Amino acid sequence: MNDSSVAANGIGMTSQRTRDRLITRLQEQGVRNFEVLEAIRSVPRHLFVDEALAHRAYEDTALPIGHNQTISQPFIVARMTELLVEGGPLERVLEIGTGSGYQTAILARFAKEVYSLERIKALQEKARKRLRDLRIHNVILRYADGSVGLEEMAPFDGILAAAAPAEVPPELLQQLAIGGRLVIPIGEQDQKLYRITRTEEGFQREFIEHVRFVPFRSGLR
Repeated sequence: MNDSSVAANGIGMTSQRTRDRLITRLQEQGVRNFEVLEAIRSVPRHLFVDEALAHRAYEDTALPIGHNQTISQPFIVARMTELLVEGGPLERVLEIGTGSGYQTAILARFAKEVYSLERIKALQEKARKRLRDLRIHNVILRYADGSVGLEEMAPFDGILAAAAPAEVPPELLQQLAIGGRLVIPIGEQDQKLYRITRTEEGFQREFIEHVRFVPFRSGLR
């Protein structure tokens, strides 16, 4: 086994046994989609955090990734992915906030194309290297302000936001295909996770649960 295989498979606190315990916990919390659980099991989360935090990678908790950003807890990643894939096949997906690239790698399992926007250049560069090292080739990373989406590549079958705006950006709604789903946390102090589906008649909004995300920011860094 070469060094890259050892790194991806993990040892000790990043081993397959540790990942299996996480999957059991996610199931106990209500994650039911088998393919989502398998994606969480197989994507090596420890490679998406700093080496000093790798031993905590398979705890069900958010972890810092620098620049006042976090890698979301595995339950939230699984839940949001499950909400996105439940409505049908995903050809083209937009992710707002690449961050570490972990959620991006999960989404790449379910969509033909994933466009992921990140406003912090240093984070985007790290994510690009991780995704390349894992040979994930159906992701297109853009250094861009996610608050306005990516109109030139719309419509999207799914849009997932990894930060919470005060209100739903109207640009994101307009970039959904008919039948497309937007999974997004909304609010400042009291944040709520919603799935918004575009229909022929308009938009159907479903409240999912209370959450805590970093705030939605505009502008590039």
